[in-house]
Amino acid sequence: MPDTPKPGVPALADVTFEHLKTALKRGWSDVTKAPMFALVFAGTYVLCGWIMTWITLQTGQSYWLVFAAIGFPLIAPFFAVGLYDVSRRIEQGRPLDWPEILSVILRQSKRQLPSICAIIIFMFLFWFFVAHMIFALFMGLATMTNVSTSFDVYLSADGITMLTVGTLVGAAFASVLYMITVLSLPLLLDREVDFVTAMITSFQYVQAHPIQMFAWAGFIAIFTFISMLPGFVGLFLSLPLLGHATWHLYDMLAYDTMSDQGSAG
Repeated sequence: MPDTPKPGVPALADVTFEHLKTALKRGWSDVTKAPMFALVFAGTYVLCGWIMTWITLQTGQSYWLVFAAIGFPLIAPFFAVGLYDVSRRIEQGRPLDWPEILSVILRQSKRQLPSICAIIIFMFLFWFFVAHMIFALFMGLATMTNVSTSFDVYLSADGITMLTVGTLVGAAFASVLYMITVLSLPLLLDREVDFVTAMITSFQYVQAHPIQMFAWAGFIAIFTFISMLPGFVGLFLSLPLLGHATWHLYDMLAYDTMSDQGSAG
């Protein structure tokens, strides 16, 4: 049965730390109920990480691996969209149909979801451009003969400064992207609304609830970073868990003003 999303932005309840805790519990429940979907979507993301690492090592430009590690989480929401649909179907008691779920983005090509996904990719690519400029600014005159076999260059004064600036700028990129996507992606899947309105809604909601929402962002960042350390394999767990949890967080906060009932109470 095709999706028939309601029009407009729903009212959003005030988020609490209990919402965050419950979202994680429900996210884990979805992982255990649909493990193969978690494996497929997370596997695609991990494969991108391996390819990115392989290209970096093959070209001998190890500094790109540092910037990729900082910017890599920026594209996670793109892969999480399929997980949102899985959670929604589980919640609604609908069948977990592989073709429909795997083509969730394609099926919504006439809606707004591809537009915001394009923005995510654009920001990721722009981050690489900025990262290259940062590298050139601090390391452009440094001797780079050993960069493909040693990380000693990063322990120099310029190297440490470059890593510090790069991390701060990368964190700024990630923060902005988080603010415009944390609610907008599930919102676009759930409602008929333009992507600009969805991004503004998400951004303003985070602004209005900075403590809880940035605590959520911090948890996502730390959990994702730790998951990336052992060759990205930890993402097989963290990406599905966070993807499902993000949907449930949105679902608990959104409610229909006509019925004045939250979907999760």
